[in-house]
Amino acid sequence: MNPNRLPWPKKVAYGLPAFALAVVGIPVYVYIPKFYSDVVGIDIAVMGVILMAVRVFDAVSDPLIGVLSDHTRTRFGRRRPYVLIGGCAVALAMYMLFTPPGNPSENHTVWFGVWLFTLFLCWTIVTVPYESLGPELTFDYNERTALFAVRDGLLIAGTLFAAISPAVIGAIFATGASPDGERRKFFWLAICYAPLIIGTCVWCTYRIRELEVLPRAAAATPTLKGWRSISANRPFMILLAAYTISAIGSNLPATLILYYVEYVLQSPRADLFLILYYVTGILFLPAWIKYANRYGKKPAWLLSMAINTGVFLGVFFLGPGDEWIYGVLVVGSGLGFGATLALPSAIQADVIDYDELLTGSRREGLYIGIWSIAKKLAAAIGVGTALAFMGSAGYEPNRDQPENVVLTLRILYALVPCLCSIVALGVAFAYPLDARVHQLIRAGVARRQRGESVKDPLRPERLIGP
Repeated sequence: MNPNRLPWPKKVAYGLPAFALAVVGIPVYVYIPKFYSDVVGIDIAVMGVILMAVRVFDAVSDPLIGVLSDHTRTRFGRRRPYVLIGGCAVALAMYMLFTPPGNPSENHTVWFGVWLFTLFLCWTIVTVPYESLGPELTFDYNERTALFAVRDGLLIAGTLFAAISPAVIGAIFATGASPDGERRKFFWLAICYAPLIIGTCVWCTYRIRELEVLPRAAAATPTLKGWRSISANRPFMILLAAYTISAIGSNLPATLILYYVEYVLQSPRADLFLILYYVTGILFLPAWIKYANRYGKKPAWLLSMAINTGVFLGVFFLGPGDEWIYGVLVVGSGLGFGATLALPSAIQADVIDYDELLTGSRREGLYIGIWSIAKKLAAAIGVGTALAFMGSAGYEPNRDQPENVVLTLRILYALVPCLCSIVALGVAFAYPLDARVHQLIRAGVARRQRGESVKDPLRPERLIGP
């Protein structure tokens, strides 16, 4: 049996924690800011500073956890103990964040800051080792695409579940739209989400095993010198730059969609638009897998970003009453959503193989940690910028917004993300790996492990010693 082939039950088992973490992630990224600004009563500009600070903290902690997991040796593997322990910790921190004290005398800003920092630290403990586990399950170029498509398909499904569940919970428990009703809704969301997180992480760690052929060489230490060594991996640097620029843009609409729908479109149907977006992403993800397997991961990724950019540009020109047009544009943007989510992960696994060829070590944790720095800093810039500009423009909760606030929303929600996508496309064109080159990389790794010298597939004049 080919060890690089993964049965579908194992692919699903690996992907399930992504489902649960997405279920929590969407409320944290989308609903929590508006809940704490409009219901709990935290100043929106102060909240923007806290959200930016926590993302910066998160970015610093990610590579440390990644390198720590690279060095971990247990009978349960390098990554799985972190997935199990981190999953339980995330469930607890999420519950505390979702259930702030109702006493007006409590310092809700401190509560928000403490438990948000705790949640993101626990999130790092589970997600960085979890994402590092994926490239260790198979070395096959197309099998990785399928594996990460399953994982990110379940992530999208979890996001869809998260978009639906607030309305469902509100209807079941008749929470209503009052501040007390919103508090009850978030309490029941926490009660439902916590066992889901714990259960999926337990199942993943029970069902998944890493490949036994992984090199046992020590990973790089968490030093500046160790991280600088990654700059020699040109494909990774190109991928990282393109992804970071794209992520800065995508974090803006994720943060502002509730505000945009309510104050620009003047519509109460934000949940419906979120559902429409994620359903479209799920439905078209298998088509993107087939396209990537036939034409390559890079062309598929470029095409998906181009679709998102072109379609989403029209959102800037919408206003009150344009719900149907917005819905059509949401579907168009959703066409490329699954690909922009799944394909960078599959591509990243390939550049880690290239690092193994150059260094002789498997450093998934370090690479995922640095990747997470970019992801979290992009989120910090997106969230901090969005909410800070909203506050400076004069945003006040639960009232009609002045024209300058509406214009600020339209620019941040639509124009800036489109500009970021255009720049990211230009950078991504330079990415050099494809299926043929990856095959040469894996062959070179095998020869190095046998003590032979090999040529660098990207620089044939360069000889890599055993």
